[in-house]
Amino acid sequence: MNFGNLIKVALVALKRNKMRSFLTMLGIIIGVASVITMLAIGQGSKKSIQDQIASMGSNMLFVMPGSMRFGGVQQGSSNTQSLTVNDVQAIKTGCDAVVAVSPEVRSSGQAVYGNSNWPTTIYGGNEDYLSIRSWETVSGRNITDEEAKRSAKVCLIGRTVADELFGEGIDPTGETIRFAKIPFKIIGVLKEKGQNSFGQDQDDVLIAPYTTVQKRILAQSYIQSIQMSARSAEDSDLAQTQVEEVLRYSHRLRENEDNDFEIRSQEELATTMTSITDILTILLGAIAGISLLVGGIGIMNIMYVSVTERTREIGLRMSIGGRGLDILLQFLFESIMLSVFGGLVGVLFGIGASRILSALTSWPVSIMWSSVILSFVVCTVIGVFFGWYPARRAADLDPIDALRYE
Repeated sequence: MNFGNLIKVALVALKRNKMRSFLTMLGIIIGVASVITMLAIGQGSKKSIQDQIASMGSNMLFVMPGSMRFGGVQQGSSNTQSLTVNDVQAIKTGCDAVVAVSPEVRSSGQAVYGNSNWPTTIYGGNEDYLSIRSWETVSGRNITDEEAKRSAKVCLIGRTVADELFGEGIDPTGETIRFAKIPFKIIGVLKEKGQNSFGQDQDDVLIAPYTTVQKRILAQSYIQSIQMSARSAEDSDLAQTQVEEVLRYSHRLRENEDNDFEIRSQEELATTMTSITDILTILLGAIAGISLLVGGIGIMNIMYVSVTERTREIGLRMSIGGRGLDILLQFLFESIMLSVFGGLVGVLFGIGASRILSALTSWPVSIMWSSVILSFVVCTVIGVFFGWYPARRAADLDPIDALRYE
């Protein structure tokens, strides 16, 4: 029997029991659609997190004060004051893999304008701070190093703070607000960035010269962290090594002494978050894959029923010259066609469900075409695997016993 005849016979057999064939395919349809949708959700979440981490800064590294020992007692990092402006200058002159560096200080409080107020955070940096953190201005200008030297009472305002104090869409450049009872003239408005991967609103900020925040608000001489941009993503490791060497020399640490600072990179954060989302994607795909397995068991079950119902037909075919191989291929093709047709419909449903989910919930969804191809291949394999044993059973029937079957 040639393949054309096999396909025709398989189609006739499936059409004979349309509802049963549809219900059998339904398990495969749901399984394939689930796998595609779940992997799309996982991949979309991964891409969203990567984009949000990238929005936090360009090839960014940051130094935080580390834990130190005093009198044999380990102190928390929040208790240390190991970073100063001199460290910033040392990094700037001693690390050629670092292209931009800025001190950072921050404080929380109420921003006030007229009768409006809003709880927010003010960050202090220098002229490089915006480029390091990938912030842009939509109006006004950046703070300058000259303003940092004289602790000028100027600031840049995030869109969230601007909307809460002045109203949506209003440009407050040139206006004066108060923060911690200190007047700040707004010299620019930051471009919207939205939430980061930790759910923090990146537009709910004020940015001022670090010396202004350091002296006028916090009344301290040390800085809370150092923000940097490496020359490129490939140079992040080199920059991290150079910064560590410079700071150990600057802090006069002996070879046997631990660092009193911690260096973290954007790449480390991205790698950690990506590994988490990869695990979640695999988990979602595995859960959805169970429904494919259930669909395959359904195909095996229905093929067993089909073999039992058509025992006399099998005996008749074999009595007029049909070979065992022909019988095996006939039932195997029916199983494969059930699986493949179900896979095709499942692919369409999976792509449609992913796009509808994204449109209705604004959930980040990214369809992986590799998952579509893989699901279709798995469907074919399932058709062969779960259809083989019933088909083999049909091929092994004795023609005489089959003809006598009632």
